[in-house]
Amino acid sequence: MNGNTFRMPARRLATVAAATALAAGPATLAGAGSAHATGDHGRASATVLRTGLDVSLLDKTVNVPLAVTLNEVQAPESAEKTALTARLDGVDGGKPFSVLRADVAEAKATATAAKSEGTTTLARAGLHVPGLPLLSVIEVQEVTSTATCEAGRKPVADANLLGPVTVLGKKVTLTAGGTTDVKVPGVGEVRLDLSKTETTSRTAAATALELKVHVNPLDLNVAEVDGTVTLAKATCESPTAPADEADQPPAEQPPAQQDADPAAEPAADVKAQGTRTEADLAETGGSSATPYVAAGAAALVLAGGGALVLARRRRG
Repeated sequence: MNGNTFRMPARRLATVAAATALAAGPATLAGAGSAHATGDHGRASATVLRTGLDVSLLDKTVNVPLAVTLNEVQAPESAEKTALTARLDGVDGGKPFSVLRADVAEAKATATAAKSEGTTTLARAGLHVPGLPLLSVIEVQEVTSTATCEAGRKPVADANLLGPVTVLGKKVTLTAGGTTDVKVPGVGEVRLDLSKTETTSRTAAATALELKVHVNPLDLNVAEVDGTVTLAKATCESPTAPADEADQPPAEQPPAQQDADPAAEPAADVKAQGTRTEADLAETGGSSATPYVAAGAAALVLAGGGALVLARRRRG
C-alpha cells in the first residue's frame, strides 16, 4: 500500500507537469502574437461653389458679407443642386438674388479603408454678385476637379476646364496653371487662377477655378464687391495603410541568458531583431511548435525520473 501511496502522486506529478509544459507553449504564443495595425478610413470633401465676398453699400459705411456655399459635402456623401440664391440686407430691398445657376452642379465624396476621393462637376454655369443682376461675373461650359488618395500610393489631384469662358461679358482664354486678369472699365476686374492642384505624401487638393473679384457696379445701392470665389474644389486624405509586420518595432525582450528556455523565444511571426524566423526553423526540420514539444518531453522525463527514485527508495 505504501508503494501505491508514493506511486500515485508521482504519476500525477508527471501528468500535471506535462500538461503545464504543453499549455505554456500556446499561452506564450498568444501573449507574443503579432500585432496588426488597423487601417483607418481616409477623408474627402467636395465643393461646387464657395464665396467669401464683402459687399459695400452706397448709403451706409458698412460691409455686408456674402459667404455662401453650394454642394459642400464630406465623405461619404453626395449632393446635387443647380441653383443658389441669397438675400442681403440693404441690397435691392432685401430681395433674393441668384448667385449661381447651372445645368449640372454635383459634388461627391467617398472614403474607405483603401481609398478616399472627392469629385466635383459644374456645367453650363453662371455666377452673379449683388449689383450686377444681368451681367455674370463668370460663365463656364464645364469644370471638373478630382482628388484621389489611395492607401500606400501617391495622392493625385486633377482639375479641368472645358469649353469657352466668359468673364464680365468678355470671352477670355485661360492658361492652365496660370493667372489671367480681366478688366472691364466702369465695371471691375477679376483675376482667375485655373487648375490649381496641390499634393503631399498623404493629401491632395484640386481647384478648377479660383477668382479674386473686385467690381464697382454702382447699382442696386451696391458700391463695391470684393473677395474670392472658388469653383469646383475637391480634397482628400489617404487612409492609414495597415503596417506591415516587418515594419513593426521588435517587442522588448529580457536580457539573453546562456541557458535560456526555448519556450521563452518570441513567436515565429514576430520578426524581432536577432530572432530566427519560421523560415529559419523550417530549414532544420523544426516549426514554431518545436520549443513547446521539447519542453513537454523534458517535463515528462524529469517527472518520470523522480517517480522512479522515490519507488526505489521505498523498496529499499
